[in-house]
Amino acid sequence: MIKALTFAVLASSLSVSLIPAAVNRELRISPNHRYLQFQDGKPFFYLADTAWELFHRLNREEASLYLTNRSQKGFTVIQAVILSELDGLTVPNANGDRPLIDGSIDKPNEPYFHHVDFIVNKAEELGLFIGMLPTWGKYWKSPTSIFPNPDSARRYGQFLGSRYRDKPIIWILGGDRAIDNPQERATVDALAEGLREGDQHHHLITFHPVGPGDSSEMLNDAPWLDFNMFQSSHAARDHDNGLYVERDLQLKPERPALDGENRYEEIPVGFYLAGMSGLQRFEDFDVRQAAYWSLLAGACGYTYGDNNVWQMYRSTLRDSKESSAPKGTIAGLFSNPWMGGKGGIIGANVEWSLALNRPGAYQMQYVRKLFESVPFQKLVPDQSIILNGPTTGGGKIRSARATDGSFAIIYSPFGEAFTLSKSVVHAAKLKEFWYDPRYGTSYEIDEPERWGIQTYTPPTAGRGHDWILVIEDAAADFPSPSSL
Repeated sequence: MIKALTFAVLASSLSVSLIPAAVNRELRISPNHRYLQFQDGKPFFYLADTAWELFHRLNREEASLYLTNRSQKGFTVIQAVILSELDGLTVPNANGDRPLIDGSIDKPNEPYFHHVDFIVNKAEELGLFIGMLPTWGKYWKSPTSIFPNPDSARRYGQFLGSRYRDKPIIWILGGDRAIDNPQERATVDALAEGLREGDQHHHLITFHPVGPGDSSEMLNDAPWLDFNMFQSSHAARDHDNGLYVERDLQLKPERPALDGENRYEEIPVGFYLAGMSGLQRFEDFDVRQAAYWSLLAGACGYTYGDNNVWQMYRSTLRDSKESSAPKGTIAGLFSNPWMGGKGGIIGANVEWSLALNRPGAYQMQYVRKLFESVPFQKLVPDQSIILNGPTTGGGKIRSARATDGSFAIIYSPFGEAFTLSKSVVHAAKLKEFWYDPRYGTSYEIDEPERWGIQTYTPPTAGRGHDWILVIEDAAADFPSPSSL
């Protein structure tokens, strides 16, 4: 028989509910309000994978496989939801447990949270942060909110904040929804305040909005919002998500910003605008383009996603559990609602364990290696250094430079030529190279002069032939990203 525990009882038993904490790893906002960093000032590169159904659909062995794969690929954050989207309250997890007793937010089910604990601890062991959503947005949206009042949201926040106080967590509120009225705002504010009270201000908090949307549109005045998160979403190819960053970085108070959900690899393009019939799917180039566009516009990180992985899709049935999901729910779209079964949603068609190794996921490590090969916290976006080249459309050139003139990075999505002044980097001698974001390889340009206006033509051109030019002060002796 499952024993229901109240928040008060659970809070008093935390010492036995979690594996002993490792050294606390806390993140802070950088002094220039553009990036994230550790307490000691070391910069943190936010490179997330989207795993919304991680806590709900994977058992311990599967979760360990997933987290190990993402750690090996260089991800630093895993975004996952406690009260998950796909009938997370009614369909049990891989162990047969639901998160709440009798569906009450004041009755967390301890076996369910033991499973969450295991995954959080495994992530910590692998050096990963969990971008933890306390709940998917539909559970706090009126009129179907499971929070009877803001105080209940505060209590839930206190429970979670206290439980994971010493764990590598980034709190992400929202869950693909917008705040539309004062009641919803009061609930979200109370949840954030409860988290703060529970974790004693150890962890950063942001908000994942409905797409296309931005936390800054709803919550710019929220004192608890540490950095902005936008969702550029899945509507179209060549949608410049750097425009969101440009807007956010002009706001007061100054906050870092990043894309928390953009075009997932393998998801049908524009599925929510045009239906599912005959749609193309986003590919690895689409996620690379979104990554470099947003980062060179000034984002503090990037979130990758795969359509099969976020929902932990499987084509075979697992017979060991029975689903009690009500008919007509989202879970009803699956032939086995408990674990996904055949069909999936939004055109899922590849086993999640196979989709882990899609090209776009593999290439995310090269994004991180490039930016960590230089002091990326010095980067500021600067389109003015491009004197000639595509300024709109899918081939739009984006560029950024270091505030001290020690390096510059220029991205050409379609491999089209562009012109710039070499004076953007202040050095007696320059080091220049092309960086291939598909394979993480570098090709140095021989003996470049340090002056003059130069037109650069990437090695290849066309859609999917994106290239990055890096210009550095040779005396800085930055490591090659290919060597990291």
